[in-house]
Amino acid sequence: MGLLDLMAKAADYIPTVMKPKAKPGLYERLFWTAMALVIYLIMANTPLYGVPLSATQGQQLLLVQIIFAANRGTLMELGIGPIVTAGLIMQILVGAKLIDLDMSNPDDRKKFTAAQKTFALILAAFEAGMYVAACRYWTPTGPNPFFQCSASWMQRTIVGLQLFLAAYIVILLDEMIQKGWGLGSGVSLFILSGVSMRLFWNLFSPVVYGGQIVGFLPYLISLVSSGGDWTASIIRRGGRDLVGLIVTIVIIFILVYLQGMKVEIPVTSPRLRSIKTKVPLQFLYVTNIPVLLVGILYSDILVFASLTRLYFPSSTPNWLMDLLAKYENGRLVGGLAYYLSPPGSLYNTLADPIHAMVYTVVLIGLAILFGIMWVEISGLSASAQAEELIKSGMEIPGIRRNPKILERILNRYIFPLTVLSSIIVAVIAAFADLLGAYGTGMGLLLAIGIVQQYYMMIAYERTLEAYPLLKRLVGE
Repeated sequence: MGLLDLMAKAADYIPTVMKPKAKPGLYERLFWTAMALVIYLIMANTPLYGVPLSATQGQQLLLVQIIFAANRGTLMELGIGPIVTAGLIMQILVGAKLIDLDMSNPDDRKKFTAAQKTFALILAAFEAGMYVAACRYWTPTGPNPFFQCSASWMQRTIVGLQLFLAAYIVILLDEMIQKGWGLGSGVSLFILSGVSMRLFWNLFSPVVYGGQIVGFLPYLISLVSSGGDWTASIIRRGGRDLVGLIVTIVIIFILVYLQGMKVEIPVTSPRLRSIKTKVPLQFLYVTNIPVLLVGILYSDILVFASLTRLYFPSSTPNWLMDLLAKYENGRLVGGLAYYLSPPGSLYNTLADPIHAMVYTVVLIGLAILFGIMWVEISGLSASAQAEELIKSGMEIPGIRRNPKILERILNRYIFPLTVLSSIIVAVIAAFADLLGAYGTGMGLLLAIGIVQQYYMMIAYERTLEAYPLLKRLVGE
């Protein structure tokens, strides 16, 4: 029995959510989806027991907040991180053929899902253990935070159990939705809620941070009511401004338009020569994956630089630490981490145009590289698509049913689409971050895609309920 089989077998002994005996109606599924969201939001705003209040007020990497739907110092400290990380690693291993699974085979797909759940729980336990072992929420009493921490081991164990159990609840919520009790997936739902909350706070938050009101509308009301000039809200430092609001609206419309664009390849079946159809390829073929991978690279560099300064200050040369990340008065001002990080507002872009230029160029270049890599390992390449067409009995009119010939034909579409879509999503993300879009460019890319998926799912379900005969035709 291999490791994959062992992990899949272990999932049989883990409490799970049973599939519904009969498919629930649309409104019942919407109810359970809403309940999952409410539970997530409650956990995302519940502080960890045994953690000082000051530990919950620190800054968390924005990338972690968006991708992992996490919230520092709460039960959602890990967010959906274990699920996303486990799924990404497993998909890469399957796509690279390091794990021999046929995802079109129901048994192999079931094994993959079970092993992924076990892997996610292992990651959740590991992350929770490392957070408390490294004295993340307390004050180290010596150079070694693993053994010299102001919290007792009992206190750290209780916090670690909270993190693990909260991550397990999130896994169950995602499983409940995906097994048919809800709509879509818990991962998408929680990411969308996190981005939406950030958009809401950027627009309406009355909180004062660094002497500035965070939300744009409360700031504008305060500015006008105090007799100030409203033009000061066009560009401002330390908070959201009018330029960011306009850019956010424009980018939402652009993304909605681009998400609906398709490149269609005409195909036919030798068994049904009279019926011709088209295979639609999304214009944004790689969606937002390249930008996400660039963001992960940036966060890794920043975390590595922080750990180097914290744990190895005497053994690491100053030039190497400055190359990774240079700080002045606790603020990031140089190094790779600085130039790979988004400026965040038009004010910061104008204050340091070299930073903005380097960030944009590097983002576009890395997005192209990661886009090509992702297409190759995720089964979206021309060779993989050609094999799928042959297996389904479809062919391109006038072309022999030869996988190599089909691959060359499809490559004329797929490779340019990969490069072009990687450039487009990178330019949109850079444009949003340079001008200070609310929710960040990456957050908007994720949110718009998820909203469109939910719109299509709800429209599909309503159509099936309105036409019972159609439901029987599609086998539901």
